[in-house]
Amino acid sequence: MTQKTTDADVAFIKALAELLRENDLTELEVKREFAKDDSLNVRVSRASPAAMVAPAPVAVTAAPAAVAPAAPAGAPTAAEDPASHPGAVTSPMVGTIYLQPEPGAPSFIKVGSTVDEGDTLLIVEAMKTMNHIHAPKAGTVKRILVDDGAAVEFGTPLVIIE
Repeated sequence: MTQKTTDADVAFIKALAELLRENDLTELEVKREFAKDDSLNVRVSRASPAAMVAPAPVAVTAAPAAVAPAAPAGAPTAAEDPASHPGAVTSPMVGTIYLQPEPGAPSFIKVGSTVDEGDTLLIVEAMKTMNHIHAPKAGTVKRILVDDGAAVEFGTPLVIIE
């Protein structure tokens, strides 16, 4: 990269930081090529809110134990991690999720849909490129874990196929 910093570079970096904040991302990396020997490499990152907040000390007092109601059968538990499910399809990149090919069109999939290997499940838009996410195996869509228009990071669980 050339050593000369321009106002346009500063504005670009500020825009990336704003994009990071608006989409609740933890890291963003961009490389811009201007000419053969002129490029700009930018990596903007921040600590996640959970990493920045230290837990407050808790006073321990003796109290009668409360019995929590049993979770209904089939309901997900707090300890259940969708990413560890064997049928989880995860995001291969950072981007924005679209559940249909264009606004107003029907969704690619719904809970209960049967899909074949290679069928498009949804789209991840990254840097103005629409990336179709395909089913890695045939099966039934059991859960859709993301909302249309949601920002996702690499490895975010998107769909569960069984």
